[in-house]
Amino acid sequence: MKKNLMSVLILALLIVNIILTAITMVSVTSTNKKTAAVVNSIATVLNLELNTSGDEAASTEVSIDDTAVYNIEDSMTIPLRKGEDGKDHYALVSVSLAMNTKDKDYETYGTKIADNESLIKGEIVEAFGSYTMEQIQADSDVVRNDILARIQGLYNSKFVYKVTFRDIIIQ
Repeated sequence: MKKNLMSVLILALLIVNIILTAITMVSVTSTNKKTAAVVNSIATVLNLELNTSGDEAASTEVSIDDTAVYNIEDSMTIPLRKGEDGKDHYALVSVSLAMNTKDKDYETYGTKIADNESLIKGEIVEAFGSYTMEQIQADSDVVRNDILARIQGLYNSKFVYKVTFRDIIIQ
């Protein structure tokens, strides 16, 4: 008789367990759906903010067919800011500018960019001069982005969308 009573008790506990599990699953599933909806809406808002921020150069993709490259022929020797060692360091660099031929300002500025090469070189020298050798060696993209921002500010246009270093030696 004790074995039967134990079996009935175990069966009752199993049924209670199944009922509680079902209730938990229903409540968790509905909460999970609501949480997923909130996360999706937040991700959508953040994605919109990232794409509409002021940094359009990173989000703009220009095909190679719509790209014109202007090579600054002269290699530039640029003094860098003194680093932790206190010694003078220099960068020997050759720079190329990638221009978007479909941009509205390309016809105005891009075809005559050679006329303003000395101004562009000045911006490159100022940009490099504000960094130490260690900073450039750690991340040269910072200098590229700084030069790009300076050139875009010089022309007040974004027809130049990329700056590349053909050769760079830092000493």
